[in-house]
Amino acid sequence: MRDILPVLERWYAARVPFGLATVVSVSRSAPRDPGAAMAVGPDDEVVGSVSGGCVEGAVFELARQVVADGEARLETFGYSDEDAFAVGLTCGGEIGVLVRPVTWESDPAFGAVAASVAFGEPVTVATVVDGPAPRGAVLAVWPQTVAGSLGSSGLDAAVTADARGELALGSTGLRHYGPRGERREDSVTVFLQSFAPPPRMLVFGAIDYAAAVARIGSFLGYRVTVCDARPVFATPKRFPDAVEVVVDWPHRYLHGTDTDERTVICVLTHDPKFDVPLLREALVRPAAYIGAMGSRRTHHERLERLREAGVTEEELARLRSPIGLDLGARTPEEVAVSVAAEIVALRWGGTGAPLTATTGAIHANGSA
Repeated sequence: MRDILPVLERWYAARVPFGLATVVSVSRSAPRDPGAAMAVGPDDEVVGSVSGGCVEGAVFELARQVVADGEARLETFGYSDEDAFAVGLTCGGEIGVLVRPVTWESDPAFGAVAASVAFGEPVTVATVVDGPAPRGAVLAVWPQTVAGSLGSSGLDAAVTADARGELALGSTGLRHYGPRGERREDSVTVFLQSFAPPPRMLVFGAIDYAAAVARIGSFLGYRVTVCDARPVFATPKRFPDAVEVVVDWPHRYLHGTDTDERTVICVLTHDPKFDVPLLREALVRPAAYIGAMGSRRTHHERLERLREAGVTEEELARLRSPIGLDLGARTPEEVAVSVAAEIVALRWGGTGAPLTATTGAIHANGSA
């Protein structure tokens, strides 16, 4: 939903009611993940998508209906064997979609949530999907405060605790409770959608390949920083897709900045005096991906220098070098695609092999 929030915030600020549809569950080969959203606003303006086109027409009508009658609805859409042209997912999957009206009265915290997301402040939105609690009721949870209610103080307390745990992980999904927040019951289904700050991509080396990697990193939703010790190359004009461009020695900058388990580190400096101290720092800190550019010969020489610098074999095993997947890439843009493909494959457990050469489930979670 992050991508459509600016439009929703504008509608909300104008006090114009709109229908918000959110994917809350998926099974098999669903086209969108939980949290994907579509909204229908004034003059039937539509933003976002819940299925890439399969069920948008039906969701459009539902969104108009919930605005008209003020009642949230939960609908399940799946593939119809009897009629492939019926409303459903032709990919063979199934999605659960919660459609609810959003007004100042029904969701008084919506504006604060949108502002937090825009400023990169962590917040989790908990919405009742099913059960005796009011469907569509919303509780917004920040690290220190909350706003709204799901209908009972016990349920609010239990969901607040879980929401803060999900927020720390940046997770989104369904949780089940009793009507007063009992954890061993499942009569109330609540959708927790976490808006954690975007993950970071740190690109070291202000070269043409870095500009392409920064561009595709921004496209994938990373907050991109480019760092190089040479001020003549490290300029915002050369890296318009980076949130920040830093002039500093790479290892010194990395030592003084925060990383976490979602951070991506791309070392494109291709120079031992930069690479070795930088990788020595990178390999001992949390990161989802650490890749370094260079030929196989450069890689082997770099490994020896890192061992001499005291880096352990376990730490070296985290290094992805030569960087990227084997796509036969030549241009900076092609190399950036190769790097991005490796990052995505590592995140989701992909093999990088052509799907035509594989069998079984397409997605690692068992989706067809």
